[in-house]
Amino acid sequence: MEFLLQPLTLMTFFPLVGVLVILFTNSERKNLIRWIALVASLLTLLISLWMFSQFDATNPNLQLEAKYPWIQVAGWNIYYYMAVDGLSMLLVLLTTFLTPISILSTWAAVEERVKDFMIFFLLLEVGMSGVFLAQDLFLFYIFWEFTLVPMYLLIGIWGGPRRMYAAVKFFLYTMAGSILMLLAILFLGIKTQTFNVPDMLALLPALYSSGAIPAQTQMWLFIAFAAAFAIKVPMWPLHSWLPDAHVEAPTAGSVILAGVLLKMGTYGFLRFNLQLFPNATVQAAPVIALLATIGIIYGAAVSYAQQDVKKLVAYSSVSHLGFVMLGMFALNAQGVAGSILQMINHGISTGALFLLIGMIYEQTHTRDIKVYGGLWKITPIFGTMMLIASLSSMGLPGLNGFVGEFTILLGAFGSQAIGSPWYAGVSAAGVIMAAVYILYMFQKVFLGPAGEITHHHELKDLNWREIATIAPLILFMFWIGLYPKPFFDILAPAVEKLLAALPL
Repeated sequence: MEFLLQPLTLMTFFPLVGVLVILFTNSERKNLIRWIALVASLLTLLISLWMFSQFDATNPNLQLEAKYPWIQVAGWNIYYYMAVDGLSMLLVLLTTFLTPISILSTWAAVEERVKDFMIFFLLLEVGMSGVFLAQDLFLFYIFWEFTLVPMYLLIGIWGGPRRMYAAVKFFLYTMAGSILMLLAILFLGIKTQTFNVPDMLALLPALYSSGAIPAQTQMWLFIAFAAAFAIKVPMWPLHSWLPDAHVEAPTAGSVILAGVLLKMGTYGFLRFNLQLFPNATVQAAPVIALLATIGIIYGAAVSYAQQDVKKLVAYSSVSHLGFVMLGMFALNAQGVAGSILQMINHGISTGALFLLIGMIYEQTHTRDIKVYGGLWKITPIFGTMMLIASLSSMGLPGLNGFVGEFTILLGAFGSQAIGSPWYAGVSAAGVIMAAVYILYMFQKVFLGPAGEITHHHELKDLNWREIATIAPLILFMFWIGLYPKPFFDILAPAVEKLLAALPL
């Protein structure tokens, strides 16, 4: 009973209660199934807030630990080990926050096999929460791989016309990188005789200094982990699965893919690469910064070239997450804290854009920018929400995107690890390019003369359910943009501890 009532365990696995109830609900009662899934996700959010109330933001160490022997064979002890610190707390809250919002967005969008959809969505929440909380590499890998299955099914069953192509591409790309990470996990486990991350962190410095794990081997281990995480981020040039997955995924799938699943990759770098392989991290920082800078410019340029508004937002994620990686590998307090905050900002801003695009798509069944025009006069509430989300995404001062990007660029300019301010200088152009493609999209869709869609459809403005879906995201855009101090306070102690362990 103590195991089940532990806050992290209860929060991670509570969505399974919703899954069990839905399993015994008649599949024809679609609205009841939707309500069960929504209530289960809202209760999970409340549990995560209860967990947060017990979290000490001034403590940089792991907290609320749940550690139980799990697999014991031939002298090996693998633990069920869950814990949270400042590096993961905001990402856990983002997961439990976006899940009910995504479920609420499906009310009119998902009509076929609603029972199956809600089961897979709640299972996905279990996997995502587990990734951010697992402190045993074996347990982490199970949660990491587990998330592939429900997301594959959500894209493959409820996606667009090319859904199977996108689903298989998503699965194979991610699985390919994960195999390399698994081999590295096995190597570390054999060398340290543990998969427990805190124990491993205590043992590795002696193995590195004695030459038991040579510097070259440490770099190969870094690369093996980085392969899995870079694909998930996705970093240029490993990004090609992302636009297909986003465009073909149902709206709720796109929101959770952009909002949470991509952050599993950036979090992996933060939690494992930077801590397990400190020397390799410092050596690789200029290379990662170069790839991130290319991704920022490339993603922005390709976004401008898109005529599918959903694909435009999908490619913008390549650019925005380039900023996240640039700040992280600046390896200073400003860059890393800005990087983590920008993970949250991207989930909020891009999640809102995908939700809004999905809402208009439900009425028009097209995402072609050329056929829109003049929507502002017809749908002023929708236009206002879209304007705020767009300005947030492009980093307007006063909204959340600006705070993250400014802090990242500040860290990158003064980074000893990167070694040159040019990375930050070139990346700053990405902010201007974001304004270009975002304002281009907004002008084409909402302003100017009425387009073909406007003439041939009696478009309706957002209803109360749609407003309720978007409003919490809008609130956080302004909160973080105007008063980010509480968020940085959560991050600061854990970031300082992380950086203190690096050989800078």
